[in-house]
Amino acid sequence: MGQVSATSTVLIEADPATVLAAVADYQAMRPKILSAHYSGYRVLEGGQGAGTVAEWKLQATKSRSRNVKADVDVAGRTVIEKDANSSMVTNWTVAPAGPGSSVTVKTSWQGAGGIGGFFEKTFAPLGLRKIQAEVLGNLKREVEGTIGIEGTQG
Repeated sequence: MGQVSATSTVLIEADPATVLAAVADYQAMRPKILSAHYSGYRVLEGGQGAGTVAEWKLQATKSRSRNVKADVDVAGRTVIEKDANSSMVTNWTVAPAGPGSSVTVKTSWQGAGGIGGFFEKTFAPLGLRKIQAEVLGNLKREVEGTIGIEGTQG
């Protein structure tokens, strides 16, 4: 068994505090940014940052899906989702980047051994990065759209 991981990053034109609040908002924001690969999303406990428990089904490919029950924690500018059903951990890290922020999502887990593990380690990150990029693109659209709306109200 080896460590398998996938990482994606997006730049968002908003301050880190605003972006971190959006990333940690499992009640209102998260349902808006999930791609079609996610289904059955619901918040079981909390909804804002640490202490939140949410679940969903991630359909990575036609034949590969995972039922996730994420326990959420926050450490500094990182929102951490630990899956109670597997070894999967996803870190959403928000950092200052010029006038805005960068958001990096890294998902890792203990992969299978043998030839299956080789294929998992080779191909799973490719598919997961595409899913991450879509979710991050949706986050960017939602956060920057909200700021644009707020900017026109004042």
